Amino acid sequence: MSRPGAQSGQRNSRVKLGGSVLALVLLENGRQVRARMNQLSVNGGLLSLEQPLDEGIKVTALFHVGETSIRTRGVMLFPMWATKGCLQPVRFVELTENDRNNLAKELEALVRAGAPEEEE
Repeated sequence: MSRPGAQSGQRNSRVKLGGSVLALVLLENGRQVRARMNQLSVNGGLLSLEQPLDEGIKVTALFHVGETSIRTRGVMLFPMWATKGCLQPVRFVELTENDRNNLAKELEALVRAGAPEEEE
């Protein structure tokens, strides 16, 4: 499996979703945490959470964007406090090539439909 963005000239976009995509974060202890995806790329996302999760813990993230449902392993990164709750990045660590391609297509469709983006 190739690394993210390893193809020459490929640019990864981070699409701003504004919390429009719901996500479920499954912790290794069986606990489930509901979140909203604020930003999303093929490498990870920025989750809006009521309470931060511990930095470095391994999770399974489940979310649906467009026609694509994603279930992937991830690692939680350092949280940032927001007006309501916190924003916490998750880095995807086991996204299959098929899911990566499908997610990239969905993100491109969102950008074509007018969703704001920034380069990763």
